Amino acid sequence: MKPNDFPAANQSILFEDESWSNFGFFIKQSEVSSIFILVDSNTEVHCLPQLLGVLKAINQEAVVLKVEAGEKSKDLTVCSKLWSELTKHRADRHALLINLGGGMITDLGGFVASIYKRGIDFINIPTSLLGMIDASIGGKCGIDFQHYKNHLGVFKTALSTFIFPNFLSSLPEEELTSGFAEAIKHALIKDATYWKELKNSSKANWKAITIIKQSIQIKTDIVANDPLEKGDRKKLNFGHSLGHALESYFFEKEQPIPHGFAIASGMIMEAYISVKQLGLSQAAFEEILGFIQSHYPLYELSENAVNEIIKNLTQDKKNSGGELRFCLLNNIGIASVDIAVDLELIKESIAHYRQLT
Repeated sequence: MKPNDFPAANQSILFEDESWSNFGFFIKQSEVSSIFILVDSNTEVHCLPQLLGVLKAINQEAVVLKVEAGEKSKDLTVCSKLWSELTKHRADRHALLINLGGGMITDLGGFVASIYKRGIDFINIPTSLLGMIDASIGGKCGIDFQHYKNHLGVFKTALSTFIFPNFLSSLPEEELTSGFAEAIKHALIKDATYWKELKNSSKANWKAITIIKQSIQIKTDIVANDPLEKGDRKKLNFGHSLGHALESYFFEKEQPIPHGFAIASGMIMEAYISVKQLGLSQAAFEEILGFIQSHYPLYELSENAVNEIIKNLTQDKKNSGGELRFCLLNNIGIASVDIAVDLELIKESIAHYRQLT
């Protein structure tokens, strides 16, 4: 496949076929002193051999850095170990880090690269649907801290991102479903036509290149206009305020749930708030609710869980001046940002969610 030109805040995004020709050419033209590859225990088995084969074919060597799969690796302790490994192997400021994995790896690897020696270049090769359409795009890098999702982070754009759709063939159904939640979000905040297409798609088509490209286009258009999230980019946070709070709650209880599943629940609660606060129609809400319920589980929440979720929500990065700020829907395909929401309405949205379980 030919490279695709997306206007994404200086981030080049290229689609790869089985020849890896774009990637091989890119590496050969790059003036790097050394190459490091960050993988987790899953991508080490399923994806790393292909990448090493390509590097070998162009006479390039690389040091492999491995972390355990899962959100628990987005941690300062893991970062410290990776910085120690880079130091041990004498990585200088001209070294290159290749992040080969899903959203966790690109979040973690981008953060590690951005901090090491005040910043070295990195490349993202996302291997999950979530990584391809969201996490690896747009230059957000970060890790969790004290159980708060992405509490520490920076804006740093990858040198390039290579999309290799064939990696999705080995993706477990749960991971595919998790990633699809971000496509739902893209449609709800920006494109009613895309929403209809997603509603009519089958699971077999969720990894279709047309869906990947459409979601990337929506995100890159938004990021290009607002790379540092001062305004319009906040639309990409729809479902993430309460979704992250829910995800952090279960992570702290050592009962982690997939990111996209948490965001799906967050979108239900924040769509409910949208009805009350911005006049999203009840019909649109029911349409959103029905589609999400048909593909994602809902989680039973105790009173204590609700309190913990509210506590987590107070640490959300979008809050300002003591107000809880949200991205909400005016309609399907139209969203508004920086909407201050009263705590009682937030509690009401969680109570409504609990009634659904």
